[in-house]
Amino acid sequence: MTWQADILTLFPDMFPGPLGYSLAGRALENDVWSCRAHDLRPYGRGRHRALDDTPFGGGAGMVMRPDVLDHALSDVRGSRQCPVIYPTPRGKRLEQKDIERFSQGDGVVILCGRFEGVDERVLEKHAVEQFCMGDFVLSGGEIPALALLDGCVRLLPGVMGSVHSGEEESFSEGLLEYPHYTRPAEWEGRDVPSVLLSGHHQDIARWRHEKSIAVTRAQRPDLWAAYEQRP
Repeated sequence: MTWQADILTLFPDMFPGPLGYSLAGRALENDVWSCRAHDLRPYGRGRHRALDDTPFGGGAGMVMRPDVLDHALSDVRGSRQCPVIYPTPRGKRLEQKDIERFSQGDGVVILCGRFEGVDERVLEKHAVEQFCMGDFVLSGGEIPALALLDGCVRLLPGVMGSVHSGEEESFSEGLLEYPHYTRPAEWEGRDVPSVLLSGHHQDIARWRHEKSIAVTRAQRPDLWAAYEQRP
């Protein structure tokens, strides 16, 4: 079954964008997944196809209308039971476990917001899942949508060259990934750690695990604290 991504956006030409290249691009050509970008503008109201209006209670900016987005979501989603996702700074942080869950279904619908945001009522009606990429603000949901889709597509069967490629990546066990080395073994006075040249698989696995711990403690103390609390 082809994994289907439907994106509702004011800028459909942004898709597939970078996802048309490399692993995701080959998978797209081979019908492992499909990418359908739907222009929100035709769903707008009135002669000017208005998508937004002023916020109740006052304040700067405009809010995307619930009636417009409800029509678009109902039309695009149809009878599919796939997740509907809204990238937003007010959402919970997107994690690898979420990516894995999305990739195991038959696809996703992503609503890319603009302006000040989306009327809360349409999010409630469609049980929209809200996620953020980090503690920063972007102009819209398109770039987060691309990142989310890239994370999902690479996990689809047959996309990565090896079935083991995703097993030792960052976040797969709650730790960041260990450092990597390749040829030449000596470069500008810097040597590859000797254990990686030893051929002793148990020693290599132990070294990599220790390095994952060290990197996580140094770079992401929040992840390390969560890892220490695991049962």
